[in-house]
Amino acid sequence: MSGVIERAGLAVLHRLDPETAHDLSLKALRAGLLPLPGPVTSARLKTDLAGVSLLNPVGLAAGFDKNAQAVSPLMRAGFGFLEVGAATPRAQEGNPRPRLWRLSADRAAINRFGFNNQGMEAITARLAKRPEGIPVGLNLGANKDASDRAADFATVLSHAGPHIDFATVNVSSPNTERLRDLQGKAALSGLLAGVIETRDGLARRIPVFLKIAPDLNEDELAEIAEVALDSGIDGVIATNTTLARYGLQDPTAPAQGGLSGAPLFERSTRILAQMSKLTEGRLPLIGVGGISSAQDAYDKICAGASAVQFYTAMVFSGLSLAADIARGLDELLERDGFANVADAVGSGRDTWL
Repeated sequence: MSGVIERAGLAVLHRLDPETAHDLSLKALRAGLLPLPGPVTSARLKTDLAGVSLLNPVGLAAGFDKNAQAVSPLMRAGFGFLEVGAATPRAQEGNPRPRLWRLSADRAAINRFGFNNQGMEAITARLAKRPEGIPVGLNLGANKDASDRAADFATVLSHAGPHIDFATVNVSSPNTERLRDLQGKAALSGLLAGVIETRDGLARRIPVFLKIAPDLNEDELAEIAEVALDSGIDGVIATNTTLARYGLQDPTAPAQGGLSGAPLFERSTRILAQMSKLTEGRLPLIGVGGISSAQDAYDKICAGASAVQFYTAMVFSGLSLAADIARGLDELLERDGFANVADAVGSGRDTWL
């Protein structure tokens, strides 16, 4: 019955403007209108991510719950961990609407949000009140009009750090002008030094991850790997959305904005495998981009990911997909004789290189 209700709800939401539909889905979550399975775990699925214990390695990517408004119900949705945000020091409206496109023919989405959020104070206040449960992290962002964008990341971490389990430095969003310039070697080294110094000053040490773009060439990727290994960060998230279009079928797809969903899967997985090779297993990686099934999640893990995240596929398959992917991943691990998901990490990397 819950599956019927979910399909009916998705059909209604798909008749609405995508951003309106997204806002309604969050309201439905907060109102308790969606069935939630609770924790999904097993001996095979339990794992460690940079010192953070996970019931399963399937996480919610940043962007779904930007303002940490539905953390409590999302903690019961079958995920192993959540990432909220991005949060900037000051609230900002982001780019003007329309700024979200649902590409049903491609099972994809394009967004031009531009870090719209209610600001670190409102978001941190909610995170401080969240219940005990699965780990919750925060995606750190910079205000569009900041005079020192690098400093914004440290500012948000300083404010929210006591109330989160990990933080992600997001310099790879394509929707804030010149933000991706911070992925350059010198700029990135300086930015991460400030973030790590702030992290080390917190009362409780939390891991810091770096989220990278899928549009990097081999030289750029090698530079980022070098900086990541030298900086003291705890892992890399590969990848954010892409500026490429990969032969989309939907004629409504705009030329600008970040593409997410199924068309991104192959490119993001190849970047993940390359980063795995470049870092030689010295940093845990989180695979993101185009995951819509347990097999997709398993492919990312075999390509080098210690954990995975997804978001866009829920637009087409619903929130129940989180538990479905976790359970399906457990079955795939059992089928292939892995006692634990950590044993599968990187086992098929060479097929993606």
